Amino acid sequence: MNPTGYPQGHALLIGVANYQKVSRLPAAILNDVNDVAAMLASPHHCAYTPANVVTLLDANATRAAVLKGLDELAARVGPDDTACVFFSGHGAVVGSPSNGDSVLVTVDSDLADIKNTCISSDEFAAALEQIKAGRLLVFIDACHAGGAAISKTLTDGKGHEFKSGYSQNAFTRLAAGRGRALMASCRADEVSAVFTGARNSVFTTALLAGLRGAADKSASGLIRVFDLFNYVSEEVPKLIPDDQHPIFKADNLEVNFAVALSQGGKKSTWSTEATSTAHKEDPWSVLEGALIELYPFGPRDQEVWSRAGGDLSRLQNHSTGQAAWHAALRTLKHGGGGGSINFRNLLKIAKEDFSNHPQLSMLQVP
Repeated sequence: MNPTGYPQGHALLIGVANYQKVSRLPAAILNDVNDVAAMLASPHHCAYTPANVVTLLDANATRAAVLKGLDELAARVGPDDTACVFFSGHGAVVGSPSNGDSVLVTVDSDLADIKNTCISSDEFAAALEQIKAGRLLVFIDACHAGGAAISKTLTDGKGHEFKSGYSQNAFTRLAAGRGRALMASCRADEVSAVFTGARNSVFTTALLAGLRGAADKSASGLIRVFDLFNYVSEEVPKLIPDDQHPIFKADNLEVNFAVALSQGGKKSTWSTEATSTAHKEDPWSVLEGALIELYPFGPRDQEVWSRAGGDLSRLQNHSTGQAAWHAALRTLKHGGGGGSINFRNLLKIAKEDFSNHPQLSMLQVP
């Protein structure tokens, strides 16, 4: 990972508060998009290249513009990139709540012709499928209460009414595919809260704190997808107990992939005593301890085993990352692990990912 930037990061952020034909939403919706965009582009935090962070707000978030934005995102990312899509605004369920379609309501949507003026879950999923980034994370905050009233219906004042939000089936559809994940602000039967006078919604308040570094509890210098969701899912109920619970969907996600840098790539500070101790310990034990901390989900985490020349099919499955690393390194020590993997190659890859980690830097090839 580049400690001075995350140029492989790309984002499209969409926010609509001032709808043309549907009830408006609080200004916090627009703040959410602007603040997440600023966090992603900040060299002191997520460190995306600013030109790679695109926002569509209000009048610029038409149906055509959103679909074009998704196409342009797909055109500029490749398999080594990370892509984020963030939507905050109205969502609506068309048909029965249990198996009906869900739509994103853009600024120009007309509830009298909802199927032709909104973006259906099928259209949205098809657009996401064209994004060939190796890692794609979708954020959906689409079940806001209209205005100041707590309402779970979306109306235009002309007799057209739909259930507000997004269905569980739609969330699952949008998360389909290898390396894909979705994070939504609340369950399908809940409302995404915005406190009166607050700059941001409850969900985005927690998300921003996570991206600011709170989700990087091991101070690894990276914000990882599972860690980010774990943080947000723990913090939102603290802000609004029992009323809102973020959800996470992924059907083919094998690794705790990096979403961005944390605090510009800042890693943990290790004491001189701990560093010098690494000289005295068995190098295999030191490496194992470092790998367990830096890749907590095991040899599949960040594809480190494969990148070091190993073959994952040669390893047994284990219930925890710690057990997986212990078994994998025992296998490696006896000449197994497949391919061209060895202590030197594994240490080299780990050092490339965490170049400032003192214990790794002090290790010598046995």
